[in-house]
Amino acid sequence: MKTAIAYTRVSTARQGRSGLGLDAQQAALTRFAEAEGYSLLETFKEVETGKGADALDRRPQLAAALKAARKHKAPIIVAKLDRLSRDVHFISGLMTHKTPFIVAELGADADPFMLHVYAALAEKERRAISQRTRDALAAKKAQGVKLGGLNAKGIANRREAQERAEQLRPIFTELSGMSHRQMAVELNARNVPTPAGGQWHAVTVKRVLSRLS
Repeated sequence: MKTAIAYTRVSTARQGRSGLGLDAQQAALTRFAEAEGYSLLETFKEVETGKGADALDRRPQLAAALKAARKHKAPIIVAKLDRLSRDVHFISGLMTHKTPFIVAELGADADPFMLHVYAALAEKERRAISQRTRDALAAKKAQGVKLGGLNAKGIANRREAQERAEQLRPIFTELSGMSHRQMAVELNARNVPTPAGGQWHAVTVKRVLSRLS
């Protein structure tokens, strides 16, 4: 059987404490490994932002995963490309380590060139979202709406909620076709926490699906 190293990451301490995202990523990696005939030798879990030119220096678990991959001459598997980074230069830097990366969401046959392409698209989308947010704030300000700390905090909270929803996308994709109530039952059976760290209900499922649509 082929061997591989698993790497999972969330951006905030809150997500790390609740297990949100990490559990969903681990479940996705386990399903991928079983389907593709991989044995996961080790799993490295990180709670750290992926932003910044020094991101690798601030992510010791990723560095450890690279070391383990070289030792075992095995690839590193991640659930989604953004668990590595949304920065194309960062992805390019990782490629210099000459360690193969496999993104479960993209499939086992996605070559390094395609990873660069997808990273470039993700970076472009991130910049577009940031620009749209600035434009919306400018429009509100022009209309006389006061933009205080509460609004800024609200925007930050919405971004965090969207990121948490994205981390659950692999599981929600797998469960598509079920009713909201059936999905809630299955998620609770798998011990997948809600974005707030609690139990799933039909309304909670509906709220996450609306963020993913």
